[in-house]
Amino acid sequence: MTLIESARLVRENAHAPYSKFKVGAALRASSGLVYHGCNVENVAYPEGTCAEAGAIAAMIAGGDTAIAEIAVIADSPKPVSPCGGCRQKIAEFATGDVKVVLATLDGVVHETTVAALLPGSFDAEYMSRV
Repeated sequence: MTLIESARLVRENAHAPYSKFKVGAALRASSGLVYHGCNVENVAYPEGTCAEAGAIAAMIAGGDTAIAEIAVIADSPKPVSPCGGCRQKIAEFATGDVKVVLATLDGVVHETTVAALLPGSFDAEYMSRV
């Protein structure tokens, strides 16, 4: 099963009663294991979580620490892109050349990289004197 297919399946579990915008994410860790996440809304909107954040949390809980590839899917007219916060979260655990696959339920796919999504990212190098 591809990461997009895996993300499509977990998307169905999203809790999105307010926006009705279900998102699924699947990532392959450097170990080869696949982790999943879906968005979970809360009536207090800022308290919800994104699909990408859920997949990353599952990866960390599973004992992995590096993303080898990630896919995100939603029912949108163009391939869904991670929000700014999720771009930073992804960059925390992935190198710039890691493939990011963005997709729609209609089969439109866009492949990019972490560096293309978040050029000039804030990373651990900035903290080297702390």
